[in-house]
Amino acid sequence: MPTETRQPPIPYYWRLSSFYLFYFALLGTLVPYWSLYLQDRGFIAAQIGLLMAIPQITKLGAPNLWGWLADRTGKRLRIIRLGNFLAAIIFTGVFVADSFWSMVVVLTGFSFFWNAVLAQFEVITLDTLGDRSHRYSQIRLWGSVGFIAAVLSVGALLDVFSVALLPWILLASLWLIWLCTQFLPAGAARNIQRERQGGLLKVLRQPGVLAFFVCAFLMQLSHGPYYTFFTIHLVDMGLSRTVAGALWALGVIAEVGLFLIMHWLLVRFPWKAIVVASLLLAALRWLVIASVADSIPWLVLAQLLHAATFGSFHAAAMAWLHRTFVDGHAGQGQALYASFGFGAGWAVGAGISGMLWAKLGADSFFLAAGVAFIASVLAWLRLR
Repeated sequence: MPTETRQPPIPYYWRLSSFYLFYFALLGTLVPYWSLYLQDRGFIAAQIGLLMAIPQITKLGAPNLWGWLADRTGKRLRIIRLGNFLAAIIFTGVFVADSFWSMVVVLTGFSFFWNAVLAQFEVITLDTLGDRSHRYSQIRLWGSVGFIAAVLSVGALLDVFSVALLPWILLASLWLIWLCTQFLPAGAARNIQRERQGGLLKVLRQPGVLAFFVCAFLMQLSHGPYYTFFTIHLVDMGLSRTVAGALWALGVIAEVGLFLIMHWLLVRFPWKAIVVASLLLAALRWLVIASVADSIPWLVLAQLLHAATFGSFHAAAMAWLHRTFVDGHAGQGQALYASFGFGAGWAVGAGISGMLWAKLGADSFFLAAGVAFIASVLAWLRLR
């Protein structure tokens, strides 16, 4: 097989990459630290779990609506810009939300429009790459860089300043992302509706398709205690927020390393083997955190496994979606992945971990390991 050396440059590389950079910088602020902000506002563990789950709950329906609309109209970039703009406007409500239910309303409205953004931008990126879709990870790695920069810098800032600074950082990030979408050339965003050869149900009936979405759901479900309570757990053990941020960043650094070689792995190893290995390593990661999370060296090992639990699984998923959801269904394919994985899986995981954390604490990660292992067995038996 020919090597990847001296390939022609990726079209619009820096314009596409800048979007991922700022989008995931926002997530590097929101995911590790938003629970600290909610805790500082006086919310209890069960409420924090539910509030952290809201952006994922809205992914159960919102991405599918936006994906259908984008596929039908071909106005994908316009939908991305509008969704980002309205999300930024609605997010300003967190400054006046003074109760649990008012925070629920603000986060629901924000995330409904926010969920119009990433899944449809993935389609633009993959359409731009065309037959070089295996090089997706070379663009997406800049999202990981943004996450690392944010998680380190924000963690250090919150050791010096009040967590009340957090929503201001998030709001600034939202406007930076919106600005990036203004510079994306219309040619890169073109998504002329293709002739549809059968409906979406025909695609979903293909062997292994539903099994993949179940695996994506279970993978994200297993991340529930991690995304919701990992930072709180580290701080409760006596680690500073700077150290907690460094551990989050280490995981994403491992992800970047994986993305640098993922295009090589995808052309040399079976897709199914990559997915199964990712799920097994996820089970190992949660076992390590549950068993020896008071040891920095073991925590470092667990965070390095993020290369598998997110990096290899997500890159393999992108390649599979691009190959499977064709003939005008690309937006809906991305939306289903966002809904079942990052939506339903993350929401259920956050909700369950919120209900169990007060009783189980770090032992919740044992349950997460069991979920990831079950997913690996399903992947081995049912994926094609």
